[in-house]
Amino acid sequence: MPRFDVTIAGELNLDLILYGLPAELPPDREMLADRMVLTLGGSSSIVAHNLAALGSRVGFQSVIGDDQLGRTGLQFLGEIGVDVARVRQASGEINSGVTVILQRDEWRNILTYAGTISELTLEDLDFDYLTDSRHFHLSSFYLQARLRPHIPELFKRLKTAGLTISLDTNDDPQDLWEGGLREALRHVDVFLPNAREARRITRTDDLEAAVDQLAEMVPVVVVKTGSQGAVARQGSRRFASPAANVEVVDPVGAGDSFDAGFLHEYVRGADLSSCLAYGNLSGALSTTKSGGAEAFRDREHRERFFREQAKPI
Repeated sequence: MPRFDVTIAGELNLDLILYGLPAELPPDREMLADRMVLTLGGSSSIVAHNLAALGSRVGFQSVIGDDQLGRTGLQFLGEIGVDVARVRQASGEINSGVTVILQRDEWRNILTYAGTISELTLEDLDFDYLTDSRHFHLSSFYLQARLRPHIPELFKRLKTAGLTISLDTNDDPQDLWEGGLREALRHVDVFLPNAREARRITRTDDLEAAVDQLAEMVPVVVVKTGSQGAVARQGSRRFASPAANVEVVDPVGAGDSFDAGFLHEYVRGADLSSCLAYGNLSGALSTTKSGGAEAFRDREHRERFFREQAKPI
């Protein structure tokens, strides 16, 4: 029996979310937000946190700075049960990464200082630790600047060790969607883009055509479509699952929370329809509180949500 259900290597940072700002921010003016939340950020760490909240055994590797931001992120993960023994503290002046999100009613600005987000290297990773698991997940492909050239090599080694692998690229800040992604996908079992990412990767505006292309590269393609839920392809078989109807506080981290719910079921051998449904419920839960982890941190809120949705955890 492996020690972990899922191991994850990636970024650990915080999100500062500001609400109530005007759509346009004039220069040299002080604009006032009406609410703020400082919470766990980073797609990799949100997936790790929420997997652990759902009951998965999670091992996590990352790099943080010698600062309060990094220590607070570690605290978030440790409190929920993620193993953080292999998180490395960087020496020198580089700080932990941080993302500032200016959340509006229908859209948002996302501003990120990468800091240690991009500092994780292949040499930082404890291969024996990562392979003491059933599954490996990677998020934020394009933010892992120093690790990214070696991701195909890492995936190949993990596959040889018997793990299944999932990947969520998240956004490409340069909007190029290259950088060795297709080579990495050769080793991936489950690919988890959202609709925009799927279209940008395949260079098409037609989502169905994008899914068709991706299904030729990866055994299971899962595309998150926001308020429409999610669709998946496994070979020639197509699956769809509607989104849960909830009152949305904000969508920050909903896609990462979907990943957590989907993978929680996937590593237990659930069928693809069940994985999609649980992913959608987990993504919906995330939207009921600010940020990507707050709804999962609140155990009473989390358990009541799943109970009311008739999906026991």
